[in-house]
Amino acid sequence: MQELIRRRKRAGFVGRRAELAVYRRNFDLPVEDERHRFVFRVHGDAGVGKTSLVRELEQAARERGALAATLDEGADSVPEVLGAISEAFARQGWPLKALDRILATYRRRRHEAEAGGADTGAGPSAGALVTARAGLAGIGLVPGASLVTAALDPVELAEGADRLRGALSARLGRQEDVQLVLDPLRVLTPVFVEELARVAAQVPWVALFFDTYERTGAFLDGWLRDLVTTDRYGALPATTVLTLSGQGRPDPLAWPAAADYVAELPLEPFTEDEARQLLATKGVVDEEVVRDVLRLSGRLPVLVSTLAGARPATPADIGDPSATAVERFLKWEPDPVRRSAALEGALPRRLDEDVFRAAVTGDAAGLFGWLRSLPFVRDQGGRIKYHDVVRAPMLRLQRTASPQRWRAGHERLAAWYAHEVAAAGSEGRWRDEAWREPRLEELYHRLCADPAGAFGQVLRDGIEACRQGTVTAGHWARMVAEAGEDAHREPLRKWGAACLAALTAEHRHGVDVLGMMLARPELTDADRVAVYVARAWGYFRAEAYEECLADHRRALTLDASCADAHHGRAVAHRAVGDYAAALVDLDLLEALEPGRPRAPRERGETHRRAGRYADAVTELDRAFTLGPGDALILGSRGQAKAQLGRTAEALDDFDRALLIDPDYGWALVRRAHVRGLLGDTAGALGDLDRAERLSPSWAWVLGERGDVYRFAGRYEEAVAAYGRALALDPGYAWALGSRAVALAELGRAGEALADLDRAVAMVPGYVWAYEQRARLHRAAGREEPALADLARAAHLRAAGEGAARGIPPGPFPADEDDPAYPGTPPGPGPGPAVQG
Repeated sequence: MQELIRRRKRAGFVGRRAELAVYRRNFDLPVEDERHRFVFRVHGDAGVGKTSLVRELEQAARERGALAATLDEGADSVPEVLGAISEAFARQGWPLKALDRILATYRRRRHEAEAGGADTGAGPSAGALVTARAGLAGIGLVPGASLVTAALDPVELAEGADRLRGALSARLGRQEDVQLVLDPLRVLTPVFVEELARVAAQVPWVALFFDTYERTGAFLDGWLRDLVTTDRYGALPATTVLTLSGQGRPDPLAWPAAADYVAELPLEPFTEDEARQLLATKGVVDEEVVRDVLRLSGRLPVLVSTLAGARPATPADIGDPSATAVERFLKWEPDPVRRSAALEGALPRRLDEDVFRAAVTGDAAGLFGWLRSLPFVRDQGGRIKYHDVVRAPMLRLQRTASPQRWRAGHERLAAWYAHEVAAAGSEGRWRDEAWREPRLEELYHRLCADPAGAFGQVLRDGIEACRQGTVTAGHWARMVAEAGEDAHREPLRKWGAACLAALTAEHRHGVDVLGMMLARPELTDADRVAVYVARAWGYFRAEAYEECLADHRRALTLDASCADAHHGRAVAHRAVGDYAAALVDLDLLEALEPGRPRAPRERGETHRRAGRYADAVTELDRAFTLGPGDALILGSRGQAKAQLGRTAEALDDFDRALLIDPDYGWALVRRAHVRGLLGDTAGALGDLDRAERLSPSWAWVLGERGDVYRFAGRYEEAVAAYGRALALDPGYAWALGSRAVALAELGRAGEALADLDRAVAMVPGYVWAYEQRARLHRAAGREEPALADLARAAHLRAAGEGAARGIPPGPFPADEDDPAYPGTPPGPGPGPAVQG
């Protein structure tokens, strides 16, 4: 049915023949021809027909054998866009499997970084993160920040980049995970380009369309420009054609030398002849009616099509000359059931057939197919959405004509979505898209029906949304702003917009929005406790530990029995190295929730971080007794046992963890390391192969592969593996240190010393590297520098600095640098189980 509807819409397509001809001719030109264009930019005002033209361009590309995908504002970030492209290609029989795997890893790591309070050791303050992120921009890791970096000292920029990398390294462990979270484009895009090249070699063309670019260009434009004009991410296949479609004229300075490879397709309203042609194809020929349609529509294609669809026949159908185009469309629709269906269908933000049935009353439930065929409705990810030019006046008409019907319609939809929320279950809540999406729509309709009455609950949901990170919080804030706009409640719209603006500062992790919530009178004391705990985790993620501890204290002042606050404060104490204070809070936590695994799990982690591996194993034994299905406990205990030299038991724990979670990549790599130490080279390489398939861009996996080769005496292969790891992550100090050992074994002492010099320059607390450098100096008869390095290592070891920085002290990478997959604790706790 959907395809038939699309064909009928295309059959009624009028105008834009010149633009279509230009696009079609482009496929007749070899890519080497200077006349061939790699980018088309469609631009014009709302309602001018950009989406309809994009639909025609996509069809034209498919007719030339192109593999095509169209994206719109349904995607909020480049990773989401990549996921949507992959899904579209898979539907056409061309899956991008490597991209899908790395995207799955990114989503896990992003969630861990945002929703996971991890113990990070000493780290930068929240204020320092501004400089740190700017520093990453200054060295090319974060695009679009040149104005910020120009105002900062270059030394501060470099130091800031190191601090942010170090903080995330301690949180996530693997350097490639740090890079994946910190700069996902740098990791994801090369995989996308490689996959695109693979499929492009087997199809004539690849055509990518980016509609509603006025909404998505803010995060897409720089990325697409780099894809097209640079080799930063690899070479884009020459048979790729991009189309960008949005309101407003493109910035002529944004894309360098655009005239050489970009074709501009500016759209104006229909000419009078084009508008008359469309009306004639719909049977609207009476001159007085035609003139009225031309006047009302301003010749905007979406409104001409909408009015023509009602097929007014005589001047008597014109009615009030002051009516809007939408009001005239409704008047000209003779069937009152259809009129009602069109109006009520505008209430939801997006529609499928189930939502439509919930939205409409009376006999309209069977009219979804008719509604889908209307010219102001467009497909969006398997659903339909009204054009804004039409939906806004329809909402206004309903809101002003009958406030009671307006409220009843939204209450009916809120109740339907509430049922969908209940059906999704409550286990994942805001972390689970199947729960989150209907919950957002339920809250939207409750706000539209009763803004004042619903706002308190909306705020409470906002606390949970912020706890899950800025991406989820952004979906929530956008819902609030749109409800304010659609319900004509300006204070609500402004408040939602202010939240969205605050969330653009990702390094603040939502703390500003949570601060805004504290000022709201709708919250109870219990709600404020939840806000303080959530904001404390936000400060924790920003490495602002004093502010984090202060908010946990505020929460405990209001409710001394708040288990989540004790848990969060314990983690914060551990982050600053105050293990004694952390253990005190964990004792209080266990008293509040006896029989739950959270307290012994975190106590075991605290002992492990402090280097008390035997105590860690004892507590993790208790935790596992209480939570035997927790793979993280097994992984953590396995690493503690490995540090104690109990390698057989460590392997058993890693094996059991992988039975619970076969995709537990960290456990695979840790098991590979132990197998390599025990001489099981084949088993170790098998584990690393599996880990690499799960996350193809992990530098850490390649570093561990180097270790396996080194343990087996295969030093040339080890050096090559370390080199590949460093190519992925030049800041991977541990790989430098390990490569130095392999180089020394090959007699390449000069190169080994150079690697160790770079490693300690990157991480001044790298105790093991100082010791290895001292060994090389001594072997060459340079006793004075050897003694200096040994003295430095002894000082750092005594001060605990090497451990705090997560640097390997011996054959195992340090516990503090061992990553795991943080999971959310049982119950309503604000942050995840913490593991390095």
